[in-house]
Amino acid sequence: MLRAADATRTSRRTAPPTWLVVALACAGQFLVVLDVSVVNVALPSMRADLGLSAPGLQWVVNAYAIAFAGFMLLGGRAGDLYGRKRMFLVGLALFTLASLAGGLAQQEWQLLVARAVQGLGAAVLAPSTLTILTAAVPEGAARARAIATWTAVGAGGGAAGGLVGGVLVEVLSWRWVLLINVPVGAVVLAGSLLWLAESRVGDGRRLDLPGAVLVTAGLATLAYGISQTEAEGWTATATVVPLLAGLALIGGFLVVESRTAAPLMPLGLLRQRAVASANVAMFLCGSAMFCMWFFMTLYAQNVLGYTPLEAGLALVPSSLAVIVGSKLAPRLMRAAGVREVAVLGTVVAAVGFGWQSTLGVTGAYLTSIMVPGVLMMLGAGLAATPLAALATSGAGAGEAGLVSGLVNTSRTMGGSLGLAVMSTIAAARSAGSTSPRALTEGYALVFRTSTVVLVAGAVLMLLWLPRRTPAT
Repeated sequence: MLRAADATRTSRRTAPPTWLVVALACAGQFLVVLDVSVVNVALPSMRADLGLSAPGLQWVVNAYAIAFAGFMLLGGRAGDLYGRKRMFLVGLALFTLASLAGGLAQQEWQLLVARAVQGLGAAVLAPSTLTILTAAVPEGAARARAIATWTAVGAGGGAAGGLVGGVLVEVLSWRWVLLINVPVGAVVLAGSLLWLAESRVGDGRRLDLPGAVLVTAGLATLAYGISQTEAEGWTATATVVPLLAGLALIGGFLVVESRTAAPLMPLGLLRQRAVASANVAMFLCGSAMFCMWFFMTLYAQNVLGYTPLEAGLALVPSSLAVIVGSKLAPRLMRAAGVREVAVLGTVVAAVGFGWQSTLGVTGAYLTSIMVPGVLMMLGAGLAATPLAALATSGAGAGEAGLVSGLVNTSRTMGGSLGLAVMSTIAAARSAGSTSPRALTEGYALVFRTSTVVLVAGAVLMLLWLPRRTPAT
């Protein structure tokens, strides 16, 4: 039944050097991850300018993250069927236009809609970045190094968001944390048009749009229900109804996937130990680590009195640490094994989060931000590379985009739900007070909760992850 057309078809005539493919793929990943964190430093300025409500402030981050996570499986499958380069270009163009709309927004709803559309563009773009990279580099040590570069650039984008956002807010305005994507996106778009080669798997399957709608709606509804607990409590109708509706929608997604001829996420894929365990681990790590930048920047500005620029500069050491961890991981993977490096990174991150949970109202920069931040992000860099390598190892040509989308979905879905839960925990602890002491107690509880999640994740990895990738 398989035909030659079913294999990956790449245009050899325009095939660029491998390093250029990796560079363009990493540039796309850098943009989408940067936009998860770059707005954090700008949140107080956005609130003052547009009069954002407290839930609206959280949804500036979550509208992007939820659309990003919910549509990423669809974006990955679209790349497999219609072309990775094509989806890369479509996603990047949509992302760039939405950034322009967000930067020009005059009301809260306009900003939130633009952020959601940005997330949709990122969901189409992100899976193609990893698929293009893995298709260009043979499986083995070279691919591990390429994935480490992709991880480092992506993690560096998240880490650099604080500094980039701080500089833009301080020198220009909060609007430029979004508008800066327009010229950068245009340059990457032009380079990709010229130098990326097309590849696809033309098996005639159709996209599972019902599945994408169900999983996205389910995730958004769950996150909304969790965000309601801040004002309504866990037992209020306004909280319970969306929580139950979200679970029902996700259950419907699983039913659709088990019955459709061309599922968005073939459930059989999760029977592979490497895929299932790595994605669950990615989800747990994302739920704990994603909120780090959000609460660190709020702590620096709302408690310690840092300016946006100072808050961004304060996180530079942790930005460098995540890159160091990502680049160090492949060497340790060869020496100690994939599972061991993932566990080591998670434990190091847990130590950093535990340290950060001791923060105080008058904390010194060295002990309250720099050292724990370095540990948190060094561990994040060490853990992300082996988990991504495990999750994508052994994927067939027809599933490469789907598996790449699943990796990003697990991390981002965990992060968006984690942020909703952690924001509720912080708000419940501070009990509506905006005094530095009350805010500090809320932030500290968030970091303690993340520590517990990471320790549990490390134990799970040790018991479930395979020691090495199936290919090795």
